[in-house]
Amino acid sequence: MENQKLFAIAILSVIIIFSSSSFVFAHPHQGQTLINSHNHEPQTEYISLNGIIGIEKTSIIFHTGEENSLPWGFVEGKVANPVTGYPVIIQIFKDDEAVHFAQTDVSEDGNYEYKFRVLTVENDQTTKIFDGDYHVTIFKVVYLEQNNLI
Repeated sequence: MENQKLFAIAILSVIIIFSSSSFVFAHPHQGQTLINSHNHEPQTEYISLNGIIGIEKTSIIFHTGEENSLPWGFVEGKVANPVTGYPVIIQIFKDDEAVHFAQTDVSEDGNYEYKFRVLTVENDQTTKIFDGDYHVTIFKVVYLEQNNLI
């Protein structure tokens, strides 16, 4: 039981979403759950830059609900075929309006992580920074495989 609690704590922030060459986390809640009937299916496309490398653009939905009490949201994952020296770019939109942009480095093993506040508590007053549905777009520079090109 203690191991299950530790595992749950380790994944407090996320739902796992898989794409063909990498995986992405983006949620301020525990485990893999269906939120407000959306299924968190990523949309990924590859844009060639020179035939060898390109941009992997993944769009996912981020949802923070009325009941959320966790202070952090995460965007993290692993790039299967990263090009060294290029950060991951993260863009968060609500109703087609930009609300947050960030970049984070990719480690040697292809992992990346970006943590951001979704709510704060000060003097017993809770302020929600993120509330509702958001579209998250993640850009990664990757080595292309012919079957990834659109």
